[in-house]
Amino acid sequence: MSQELAIMLVCFVALLCLRVPIAFVLGLATVVTALALDYDKVSLSIASDLANGIDSFALLAIPFFILAGELMGRGGLARRLIDLATVIVGRLPGGLALVNTLTCMLFGAISGSAVAAVSSIGGTLIPEMNRKGYERDFNIAVTASAATTGMLIPPSNIMIVYALVAGNVSVAALFLGGILPGVVIGLGIMIAAVLICFVRGYGKQAGADAPDLPPFGRALLGAFPSLLLIFIVLGGILGGIFTATEASAIAVLWAFLLGVVFYREINPNELIGITLRAARTTAVVLFLVASSYAMSRLLTQEQVPQQVSAALLNLSENPFVILLIINMTLLAVGVFMDMTPAVLIFTPIFLPIATSLGIDPVHFGIIMIANLCIGLLTPPVGTCLFVGAGVGGSDIVRVSKAMLPFYLVMLAMLLLITYWAPLSMQLPGLLK
Repeated sequence: MSQELAIMLVCFVALLCLRVPIAFVLGLATVVTALALDYDKVSLSIASDLANGIDSFALLAIPFFILAGELMGRGGLARRLIDLATVIVGRLPGGLALVNTLTCMLFGAISGSAVAAVSSIGGTLIPEMNRKGYERDFNIAVTASAATTGMLIPPSNIMIVYALVAGNVSVAALFLGGILPGVVIGLGIMIAAVLICFVRGYGKQAGADAPDLPPFGRALLGAFPSLLLIFIVLGGILGGIFTATEASAIAVLWAFLLGVVFYREINPNELIGITLRAARTTAVVLFLVASSYAMSRLLTQEQVPQQVSAALLNLSENPFVILLIINMTLLAVGVFMDMTPAVLIFTPIFLPIATSLGIDPVHFGIIMIANLCIGLLTPPVGTCLFVGAGVGGSDIVRVSKAMLPFYLVMLAMLLLITYWAPLSMQLPGLLK
């Protein structure tokens, strides 16, 4: 490791320990390292890199999908999805845990936000599960775990970011590639939840959690306009009717029509507040993108990806071993870093290694996103874990203990996604 890169690493770790926001950590570490380098050698301008990092038409999809998620969270979507999930699985033993998982999967997929799924679904179902005798920390753990599947089931903002960094990777292929892995992880969480419910006696009597349910047809009719968004976005992109960016704008229009006109859950006076919240979230995400891009440029200039690739290939040329090392590294990174900067920084480092081993960039993108989803559930940075604990009224230590079975399930599903490529590549193969 060169002296300059050692400076970057020390600066990065020190700022993280001081709890400086990650976007500023990335920017400051980049500036300090650039100052330590020979400017004739490192011909870059930090300011221009920050601007160039967000100068992309594809990134316009992010603020639109964020706004669509805000509109959906406030527009009555959660309650209707809960009704549909309750009709489907609510009569089974431990039904509320299954309802929670299925609803979070649907809401996370439609809104594209794991945090929105935790707050919207958890705010309704965690208190209900508490009243039905389910243990509070278990309820929070189920909600937070299931919400992360929305990062894999399209549409997904993080897939757009990965496609931007990876270069010649189709957003449509990524969207299709994430469907089966997201569903498999959700099913794994359901199985773990049912086993825990069986052992602890939660919802032991079938149908006890859902004695009065609407007819399936009525529940499906209520949720169908919301579910239709997935088909509009995917169908439009795959059919070549519009791009992913244009699809995000259509998602906003559809969410607006649902919340204001169809469901009538949003008062027009609330639109300003909803827009402001979306703008604040967008500003945070785009600042992360900009600062991560500047650091990524510096790392590329210093040939860090090539150095890492050479070091890993010196350890082993076995793809099984290399992927295991990459997974372990990303798991460690996810503990301390949010998904967006992790994807922006480590995609240029690890993707060339993966492609040199014959791994498709779409498959590797799904591996990376599935990996970093676990980071959303691990302290000290796990946003879903913290939001879930706040919504459910518990503390991080107790919820983290309740998360242990779900960590094991998600790790097992990650290995399945990593080493069984058809799970991720079967649907994208249809595009060819």
